[in-house]
Amino acid sequence: MTRKLNFARHWLLNCALLASYGAWAALPDLAAGGAVPSLAPMLERITPAVVNISTQGHVQLQTNPLFNDPFFRRFFNVPNAPQERKTQSLGSGVIVDARRGLVATNNHVIANADQIMVRLNDGREFEAKLVGADPETDVAVVQIKGTNLIALPMANSDRLRVGDFAVAIGNPFGLGQTVTSGIISALARSGLGITGYEDLIQTDASINPGNSGGALVNLNGELIGINTAIYSQSGGNIGIGFAIPINMANQVIDQLVKFGEVNRGFLGAEMQNLTPDLAAAFGISNVHGAVLVSVISGSPAEQAGLRAGDVVTTVNGKQVRDASDLRNQVGLMRVGDVLNLDVLRDGKRQRVNATIGSRQVASTSNGIKSVRLAGVSVGDIPEDSPGYGRLFGVMVYEISQRSRAFAAGLRVGDIITAVNRQPIENLRMFVETVTQIQGQLLLRVQRGNQGAFLVIK
Repeated sequence: MTRKLNFARHWLLNCALLASYGAWAALPDLAAGGAVPSLAPMLERITPAVVNISTQGHVQLQTNPLFNDPFFRRFFNVPNAPQERKTQSLGSGVIVDARRGLVATNNHVIANADQIMVRLNDGREFEAKLVGADPETDVAVVQIKGTNLIALPMANSDRLRVGDFAVAIGNPFGLGQTVTSGIISALARSGLGITGYEDLIQTDASINPGNSGGALVNLNGELIGINTAIYSQSGGNIGIGFAIPINMANQVIDQLVKFGEVNRGFLGAEMQNLTPDLAAAFGISNVHGAVLVSVISGSPAEQAGLRAGDVVTTVNGKQVRDASDLRNQVGLMRVGDVLNLDVLRDGKRQRVNATIGSRQVASTSNGIKSVRLAGVSVGDIPEDSPGYGRLFGVMVYEISQRSRAFAAGLRVGDIITAVNRQPIENLRMFVETVTQIQGQLLLRVQRGNQGAFLVIK
């Protein structure tokens, strides 16, 4: 009996020692002398590169176009409502270029801002200038004029693996700089509706409101992502946070710094994921790729010889995981860039070179002869629009606030699906239809999930 008890005690002791060893082995040995594992030395080196951002601005209130009609307001006794409201925002940012004072953050942190203030970890505060912003990836760049700035070194986010340690640094709830740690929970998250182009890192390192635009770093103190969103029903962290991979963010940052905007390329093909059933139907063994469903006439895709049914497996030597991945890679390229595509067609591998083009845009100087649409630019529905492949028509790209169309309620991003009750399928049909109409225009417009009719006199 005694031997059994001694054995049990010995077994439990070994288990405890093994558990202790496992916990210590999982922690980084970063402290001097290795006495106590700690992230402090690394954080002391890099936290000066993470900043707090506060903004003040205003936003135009969206109202029903009928409320702009004086007769309607008078007849229904509708009071004049304020046309705008003031906004405030708190977030975070990362210094990515110390020499030029460039700070990366989220677009939603600085959206509609009239004033952007950047506060450093040492207490210094600067008014920042907006360099550029890209709502589709939720990346923005601001610039400050300061000395002795520290920038974060950058890692290669393509080399991340699920299970890698990650540390999030930001300004949650406006409390001031805060550090949380965790691991990479998943990679290449998409289809979440957080941004237009999604290839997100998922982490359980606590990310809360105010962390947006802050840094996600590895244990070497290298920037691996820009914190952007959380998944939560309560508004607080539940262990599901998302960051924009730094490789993806860098492509956007480079364009914003050079051009002030991202001039996205246009391929002109609708695509879907390659499923096992589709792969079997096409007689191929690949399980990764994107299937081209349709190719727009006259588009760069058609000019390159791409066809419906082609399966794109790589872009510029990089494997294509799915349709979202292909869309991201195309959308981050500029007009004139060349894509080297590996394509499976009828089970045979082919190499296709496609030159990225610009979206087709028509305006009053490009064939639309209608004074009612003066100041309006429209084009085919772009691939990054929620209406792409779901609606037929044209999208409003630009509109002058002094135009008749704007007064009638037409806005940028609206999709025009019919003109004078005639359905519109594409840009060419829209131009032909509008040019032939001499009187007023009755437009059927889709805005988000809502539809409406607008009359332009």
